[in-house]
Amino acid sequence: MKIDRRRFLLTAGALAVLAASPARAAAAELELQQPGTLRVAVYANFAPWSATGKGIEVALGRALAERLGLQAQVVEFPADENMNDDLRNMVWRGHYLGHKPGDVMLHVPVDARFAAGNRQVKIFGPYHLETMALARLPDRVPAPERSVDASFAVFEKERIGAELDSHASDFLLQVMGGRLQPNVSHFRTVVEAVAAMKHGEIAAVMGSRSELEAALGGDAAIALDGLTMPELRVTSWPLGMAVKAEHGALAEALSGALAELQRAGELSRIFAAHGVQLRTP
Repeated sequence: MKIDRRRFLLTAGALAVLAASPARAAAAELELQQPGTLRVAVYANFAPWSATGKGIEVALGRALAERLGLQAQVVEFPADENMNDDLRNMVWRGHYLGHKPGDVMLHVPVDARFAAGNRQVKIFGPYHLETMALARLPDRVPAPERSVDASFAVFEKERIGAELDSHASDFLLQVMGGRLQPNVSHFRTVVEAVAAMKHGEIAAVMGSRSELEAALGGDAAIALDGLTMPELRVTSWPLGMAVKAEHGALAEALSGALAELQRAGELSRIFAAHGVQLRTP
């Protein structure tokens, strides 16, 4: 979604009025690294969320900045070994390669226990509920059930794909005593896994619902089902934001901006433009 550029075409008199608006006045007091600019940290190479300047969270970061009367500077960071490292690199200290952190990081799980282990940041503002799902060729793989044995026994014969080093991969390699391991195919991304399924190389892909929705592109020939079986360690998690722990005013301002985007329907439009259905946490 493109940023509305009409703001920059206003007359000098209108600009003076805008500068005095509550949003601009509040933005002047925020804890920002560069006055007038919101530096938004997102993951690199992570479609449909953020990849080469496009994606849901790239658009969301720009929309949040605009609501606060700020310029957006969206920076894509490579994922580290775990989320604790990502928060260090992208929020409270900066990357060891010399990249300074963002003012805010997106795509952070909003979880009380996780937050308790990361006291250097404040986690808040859930904007989407992510869930685990299974994309499948319905003529080769039946719809999943609550029982893991009934749902995944088919993959003792059929091949199933997953992104490397993901929750789905860990589950598939360990479930049913490891019996599925010979038929688990790994891919760099969910997009690559879905492409392999569309070519018939594998019969299904397990992953996060949002990534699968975007990669499928509404293909009616492929079924998409949620997974809620108890053997999954995590079946859903809210996605939100993180700022430095001491930046309470920034967190409050971003929460307000997010609420405005939700009320106006703009958040839903951002998700829909990238082929993903927004699910409210």
